[in-house]
Amino acid sequence: MKYISTRNKADRVRASEGIVRGLSKNAGLYVPEVLPRMDNINPLLAMNYQELAYEIMSKFFTDFSEKALRESINRAYDKKFAKKEIAPLVEMGQVSFLELFYGATFAFKDMALSILPYLLKEAMKNTQEKRELVILTATSGDTGKAALENFANISGVKIIVFFPEKGVSNIQKKSMLTQEGDNAFVVSIKGDFDDAQSGVKEIMNDHNFTQQMEENNYKLSSANSINIGRLIPQIVYYYHSYLTLLRKKEIVEGEKINFVVPTGNFGNILAAYYAKKMGLPIKKLICASNENNALTDFFHTGSYKANRKLELTSSPSMDILISSNLERLLFYLSGGDGDLIKSSMETLDKKKEFQIKGLDLSDFEAYFSTEKEVERAIRDVFKNFDYLMDPHTAVAYSAYKKYKREKKDKTKTVIVATASPFKFGEKVASSIGIDTKDKDDFTIIEELGLRANLPIPKNILDLRDKAILHKQNCQKEGIEGMILDILGVGNERD
Repeated sequence: MKYISTRNKADRVRASEGIVRGLSKNAGLYVPEVLPRMDNINPLLAMNYQELAYEIMSKFFTDFSEKALRESINRAYDKKFAKKEIAPLVEMGQVSFLELFYGATFAFKDMALSILPYLLKEAMKNTQEKRELVILTATSGDTGKAALENFANISGVKIIVFFPEKGVSNIQKKSMLTQEGDNAFVVSIKGDFDDAQSGVKEIMNDHNFTQQMEENNYKLSSANSINIGRLIPQIVYYYHSYLTLLRKKEIVEGEKINFVVPTGNFGNILAAYYAKKMGLPIKKLICASNENNALTDFFHTGSYKANRKLELTSSPSMDILISSNLERLLFYLSGGDGDLIKSSMETLDKKKEFQIKGLDLSDFEAYFSTEKEVERAIRDVFKNFDYLMDPHTAVAYSAYKKYKREKKDKTKTVIVATASPFKFGEKVASSIGIDTKDKDDFTIIEELGLRANLPIPKNILDLRDKAILHKQNCQKEGIEGMILDILGVGNERD
């Protein structure tokens, strides 16, 4: 299996090289040259999550030995997950919720970031990379903490996370700022997530800067979903969902299902698209956005317009206007036209919009949810089913209701539940009628746990008494200097 750049098909690398690099040399994203087929799912029925993960990932990471890949998977998906099945599927009325929030940081990012450190270490061996790896990560909330948690105290690696200071929940912010680990660094950005993400991508594509890093024995990489090592592991839980429904006899073999995915940077739903193209019986992929609905408009019109005001919502991991992984989808839909993708992405950088005509977007439906609709969804589902959703999952549920009402589709549907409701206590609590006025986050969370009769994750409660360890702050333009300061590298540039 080789990986090619979305902006230049001649840039062709092995999996290990793609994982270590993160981005291609011309700012493109690596994609599998060919998506492997896995049409026959019968042999997969008897597999647990770890065995299924190996069966899928081995098709993509073909330069990893079986021993190394199995060890990486088993070390990633172990007792750090609160549920033995790793990703439970919960029936709730006419839909199922795929719960992806039982990892160390109680968000779906744990599903891939728990294995990425092991994949990176093995990839460095395979490529004989001797320099210290510096992971640069921009986060809209959950990626940062999950990356910090999983890379902390790993030898040969430093991780630097940048987040928008006013664009994450209080719990998300404190979980990052209290992160321990001599190799972990957290910096708040005076701006939004798009500022953080574009700043990090610009630095990773700055040849002079990367050369300066390499001269000081550092190699830059990423833990964002722009890294193919982040994206591929996410395919697993879509197969896992389908197999679980088969085992429960909720569907019959070959029957198509829908997935509703709350979507920000487009990585999670892209993994579902990959699964469909690999042969998983999926009818529709429903892209659910919050009030930052650039993706909704794109799927309705074919035009992508990011030149709009970013709204700060109760689902901060989706407060994104430039969805990086859409580039990978566009590459496939354009027949692998690297020149078209390169020019379109450069237009997006300059004008904050682009249009590509003639794309077949029929695999997708797209809807967005307002803050009032999110609040109503949390309240109604809790009232009717005694089930508590976080705001991101509520965005997806509200989108599903709109899709079903409009399309009259009775297809079995899985809603991807991406975070613990306790990470967004104030919004969830107020939505179900708890008075949150003049109460701190932890008091609200405790009341929420009592009302919902749910155990509160210990790691979240422990944040109350943790000291703030990271106080760095900068503008987007100061990201480069901050990295140099953290690494102790002189900032003289040629």
